[in-house]
Amino acid sequence: MHLPWLEEDDYLFPPTEEALTTPNGLLAAGGDLSPERLIRAYAQGIFPWFSEDEPVLWWTPDPRCILNPNEFHASKSLRKLSRKNTYQVRCNVNFPEVIEHCSKERATQDGTWITEDMKEAYHNLHHLGFAHSVEVYREDNLVGGLYGIGIGKVFYGESMFSLEANASKLALYHLSNHFVTNKYKLIDCQVTSEHLLSLGAKEISREAFESILCANLNSTGLTPLELPPRLTLSE
Repeated sequence: MHLPWLEEDDYLFPPTEEALTTPNGLLAAGGDLSPERLIRAYAQGIFPWFSEDEPVLWWTPDPRCILNPNEFHASKSLRKLSRKNTYQVRCNVNFPEVIEHCSKERATQDGTWITEDMKEAYHNLHHLGFAHSVEVYREDNLVGGLYGIGIGKVFYGESMFSLEANASKLALYHLSNHFVTNKYKLIDCQVTSEHLLSLGAKEISREAFESILCANLNSTGLTPLELPPRLTLSE
C-alpha cells in the first residue's frame, strides 16, 4: 500500500479520488494539525482521524454520511422533551469540557481518537472561531452536547456525548433547526452509523459531497460559521 506522505510545509493534499477503498477513504499521512492545514482539509471534505501511536492520517470516505438540516428526524418523544424546557441549549460556553467528555473512552471503543494533540488543535480552531460546541444543560449542569468545525454554511460534526438520555440528540435537533432557519447548507456526519441514520442522516457519494462544498465555498469563502449563544426551536 502506497500512501502519500505530507511534509509539515506541504499544505497540498492528493486528489481525493486517489483515496483508498480499503480502508475506505484513507488519503494521506503526515503533516501537522495547524489551523491552516485543518481549515484547508475540511474545506475539501478531508478530516484527520488517527490513534495515539499513529502518524496523522487524513480521510475522505466514499460514500459520505451527511444530514440535510430539514431532514432531521425528531421523534415524538424528542419533540416532547424539547418542549418541557427542562434543558437549555447553548453554544460555545464551555468548549473544553465538551471535547473532554467526547474524548473519554467508551465501552464500545478501544481507546480514543481524540488525542491530546487533537484537543489542542481544535482548541486553536475554537479560538479562531472555526470550532464550535453545542451544549445541553439541565440546571446549569452540562449533560450532553457535540462539537465540530464550521466553515461558510457547513458544519462538520466531530463527536457527541450524553450524560443523560437523548441529550446529544437534543443538541443536534437544535443545531439542525438553526440551520433550517438560517438557510445553512448541511451537517457533515463523516462516517455512517445506525444512530445517525435513525436521525435522518443519509449517504451520498464523495463527488456529490464535494460539489456541495465547492458551491458553498464559492459563495462564502473560508469564513467561520457563526452560532448564537443560545439555540431555541422555531416551531
